[in-house]
Amino acid sequence: MIDYRNSTFMFVLGAIVAIFVTVQSIFFMRKAWQEGYRRGVEPAVMRKAVVSSAVFTLVPSLSILLTMLTLSGALGLALPWIRLSVIGAVTYELPAAEAAAQAVGASLMSSELPMPVFSVITWVMTLGIMSGPIFIIAYFRKLQGKVKKIKVEDNRWGTILITAMFVGLISSFLGSALAGGLISILTLFSSALLMVICIALEQKAGIKLFKDFALPLSMIGAMALAIFYSGLLGGM
Repeated sequence: MIDYRNSTFMFVLGAIVAIFVTVQSIFFMRKAWQEGYRRGVEPAVMRKAVVSSAVFTLVPSLSILLTMLTLSGALGLALPWIRLSVIGAVTYELPAAEAAAQAVGASLMSSELPMPVFSVITWVMTLGIMSGPIFIIAYFRKLQGKVKKIKVEDNRWGTILITAMFVGLISSFLGSALAGGLISILTLFSSALLMVICIALEQKAGIKLFKDFALPLSMIGAMALAIFYSGLLGGM
C-alpha cells in the first residue's frame, strides 16, 4: 500500500514551496543590500547584520523542526514541511491539526489516518493560517491606528489589551492539555517548570544561552518526560 502522506507528489509540492520561499528570500535580501549601498551603509555593517540575523533565525527554528518531527508521525514529513516552510508555527499547527482530526472523529495519536481525514486536516491547517495575512492586508492600517490611539491616550489600556490577548491564547492551549488526562497534565506542568528553570538560569546565573534555547529545551524536555510518564503510569 502506497503511503500517500510521503508520496512523491507531496514531496514535489514541498520542493516547489521551499524553492519559492528561498528565491523570494534571496530576492528581498538582494534588494535590501542594494538599498543599503544606496544609503551609504558600510558593507561590513551589512555583513554583520546578515550574520546576526542568520544566527537569530536558526535558534528559533529548532522549535519548528521539533514541531515538524512531532507532526510527521501522523501526517508524514511532506505536509508539516510545507506548512512550516511558510508561515506555520508550533502555536498553530499542532492545535489546528488535532482540532481538525477530532472534528471528524480521529486523532493525531493514530498511526494511520484515512485519506479523507488527512485531506480535512490539510485544508483546515492551510485555510486557517491564511486568515492572518488576509486580516492584516484588510485591516492593519485601522488596527494600527486604534492601537496607537490607545497608547497615546492611556498606555494602560494598550498593556491590558496585549495581556488579555496573550492570556486568551494560552488559555485555549490549557483547556485541551488539562482535558487530555493525567499524562497530558503532568507534561504541561513539566514544560512550564522547565521554561521557568531556563529563564531563571538566564536571569539569575547570567547564562545567556538559555534565553535563545528556552523554548526548544522546554519542548524536548517535556517530550522526554511525557515518554517517561507514559511508561510509569501506563497511558493514564
